[in-house]
This record gives sequence, structure tokens and C-alpha cells, in this order.
Amino acid sequence: MRRWVSRADRRLFARVAATDSVLLDRVLPRLGRAANYGGLWWAVSGTLAATRNRRARRAALRGMLALGIASATANGLSKRVVRRTRPSTGSIPPIRQLRRAPWTTSFPSGHSASAAAFATGVALEWPALAAPVGALAAGVAASRVVTGAHYPSDVLGGLGLGLTAAAVTLSWWPRTPAGPARAEAHPAPALPTGDGLVLVVNPSAGSANAAVLDRVRAELPQAKIVELGDGEDLADALTEAARTCRVLGVAGGDGTINVAARTAADHDVPLLVLPAGTLNHFARDLGVETPDDAITAVRRGSAVRIDLGSVDGEVFVNTCSTGLYTDLVRYREKWEKRIGKWPAMLVGLVHVLRRANPQDLVVNGEPRSVWMIFAGNGAYRPRGFAPTYRRSLDDGLLDIRTVDAERPWARTRVVLAALTGTLRWCTPYQDRPAAPQLTVRAPAGRLHLALDGELRSVPPDITLRKRRGALVVYR
Repeated sequence: MRRWVSRADRRLFARVAATDSVLLDRVLPRLGRAANYGGLWWAVSGTLAATRNRRARRAALRGMLALGIASATANGLSKRVVRRTRPSTGSIPPIRQLRRAPWTTSFPSGHSASAAAFATGVALEWPALAAPVGALAAGVAASRVVTGAHYPSDVLGGLGLGLTAAAVTLSWWPRTPAGPARAEAHPAPALPTGDGLVLVVNPSAGSANAAVLDRVRAELPQAKIVELGDGEDLADALTEAARTCRVLGVAGGDGTINVAARTAADHDVPLLVLPAGTLNHFARDLGVETPDDAITAVRRGSAVRIDLGSVDGEVFVNTCSTGLYTDLVRYREKWEKRIGKWPAMLVGLVHVLRRANPQDLVVNGEPRSVWMIFAGNGAYRPRGFAPTYRRSLDDGLLDIRTVDAERPWARTRVVLAALTGTLRWCTPYQDRPAAPQLTVRAPAGRLHLALDGELRSVPPDITLRKRRGALVVYR
């Protein structure tokens, strides 16, 4: 087989070298040089990341993650193991030859591996980009034979490695299905001009800016917009709005939406969500990706009835947790105004993993020592890693996951398992996707919970359950 591949390589290599073409002489060599050290792919990912399109940003990130895996595997491992010599460039026209001969071995082609990994990673997140980015990747891969840097089988090996690297990213970062989570449709007022809508705006939210509000005013001219001022209480403003409106609207992130959801459910009015936070998990599950989506929904009266998670008077639309995550949120809130939210999260993660202590709790009557307890409002996917999406918003279930602290090296094992995509087989990590309720008691005193990313102090003895069909929300 090796001899057959070698003969086929040399025949095809010689045929390409003897072919006279502007594409082969000028276009492909330049494209290959542009991809040196991943420069072309950094440029493409930077362009995607600079857009305001969430899917484009996810595509850029997955593409670069896949590229990093492929490049490290090709250049750091495979080349050292195979050690195939490079082809002779004597038959290659001088105009095509590389200015500097590569010093590494030949198999597999690192350029091809990186190109295939990036293009596949992008296509996994945004299939519409598969053709243009795939064409660039194919050009880069072909350039390695055209310039005499690699045999064709080197390029094929690199392409296979790149495809595998992109697939590996799915093991810890699954794709989010297109479209909203399921929920039963429910009648709600259709407000073509916004008459009866009171929209409460949290100005501290990430994207509740003047352009968004101007758009709302233009499309829903009869809506009343309430912008919170300094020192004004969000809960009070929402309660006042709920008393007088036909539809309660809120512009903010998941923490703001949490308060609005409880208010709307308590006053039995439909809720309209304008995504204006950093991540907007709840809005995405509703299919409300942009303010225009929300405007279209309220104009048409398109709504569903969904469940709310409940913790002794408090609610959560997405998740509730205690333990490591509450420590992380507390650290983030302390430092985010100084260094920014995401840097504070990263620094806080390192701090929490080094210094946090497990909690001694009584869970469903059983004494437990845990690093974390997570409860999702509905069954989240995937089962084996951090929750990413829900298939249903009205399944009546709590998604319960715990990290047990009683097993040796539990915290370290869970972190390593999460990084390697093997969490589902990690014994300290336990999940129960269909629990109807959960009781938690803290013998040492009060509990701290993170409800939709916001800290709350609660009594030491709590019950987590579902409020079935508690909220009507536009989608």
C-alpha cells in the first residue's frame, strides 16, 4: 500500500508540476502564503467576530478552536511520528516555489489540516458559510502540492486530520439546534401599534441602547417605554407597569428577565422579552434573537405558555445553582466593574478552583458533601457537559446535576473531564434529568443561590419545584 501511494503521489505531483495555468502559477501560491501561521484564518475569524451576528461569532470561535487542535496535532505529533521527507521541487516552475523551504517533515500537511479544521468548524455553526470558506480551504490545500511543499497524500492526510479536529470540538461544545424550544401555543394580545404594552428598560444591560429603543418607538409608536433611572428599583417599576398594562415588556439580560417573569406571572399578564443582555439564553430559547423578532411576535400575538422554576417564592427561567458557581458569580460581581465581565469570570474561575470549599448539605433527606448543585428549568442538553439548550419550555421537569465532593480528587477530575469531553463518564458528576422537585437544607445556616446568574440569599431549608404553565411569553 505504501508503494502504491508513493507511485500515485509522484505521478500526480509530476502532472501538476507540468500543468501551465494562471491559477496554479499565481493565485494558489499567493493563497497558500496568506495562510502561513494561520494568518488567513485569523483574518476571516476576525471579520466574523466583528459582526453583531451571534452565529458568525460562534462560527469564528469554533473554527479557531478546531484550527488550534489540528495544528498542534499535525505539527507537534504527527510529523514527529511519520517523518516523511518532502518532495523534490526541481520540476516545480520557479514562479510557484516557496520563498523559504519548510524545515519540518512532510506528512501530514499542516496548512491543509488547519484549513480543513477552520472551514469545518465554521460550517458546523453556520452552514451558509460552508461554500465560501470551504473554497478558501480547498485552495490552500491545493497550493501545498502546486508549490511543491507536499505530496497529494500529505494534503489528504491533513484534510482528514482537520475534519476530525472540528468534530472533536462537538464533544464538549455541542451545536445549538436552530429554532426555538418547544412549548404549547397560547392566545395573547396582538398589538400592531404597541397600544397596551409597557416596556421597562434596564439601562445597565449590555445592549439596551438608544438605537434599540428608537426602533421600538418607530415600530410600536403607542407603546409606553419606562427607562430606569439611577437608584430606581427594577422590581417596583415592573410591578407598577404590570398593574396598568395589557402586556409587560422588559429589555435586559437574563437577570432582569428573571424579575420580570415573576412579576408577569404573579399579575397574570403576558411577557414580552427584548434581548439586551450579554448572553440572552432565555430569549434564544424563545427564538427571539433580535429586538425585531420581539416586535414581530407582539404584533402578531405569537405566544406560548411555559413553566417557571420556583425556589420558595423566587423563580428562575433558566437555571438555579449553589456551590462553586455562586462563588464564581460573587467574585465576578466584585471585579467586573474594574476589569470587565469576561476577564472577571476567567480570573474568578481560577480563584474558585484553587480556594473554594465544598458544601455540606442535606439533599432530599440525604447528607451530602458537594461542590455544586445545578437545577435547570426543564431538561437541558447535552447530558454530559454544561447545559447549552433546552428542547422544551413546558416539560414539567427539573434538570438536577451535582458534583460530589466525597470522592477523591473530585473537583480536579470534573475539570479535566469537562476539558476532554468525557464528563458523562466522570463518577463525581451526577445528573437526574427528570426530577419533579428537590429539597435542600444547609445545616450551617443560610444558602446562597445563583438564579439566572444573579445571587440571592435564601433560608437554609428550601424546595425547588416547577410552576407548571405559570407564564405566557411572546416568541
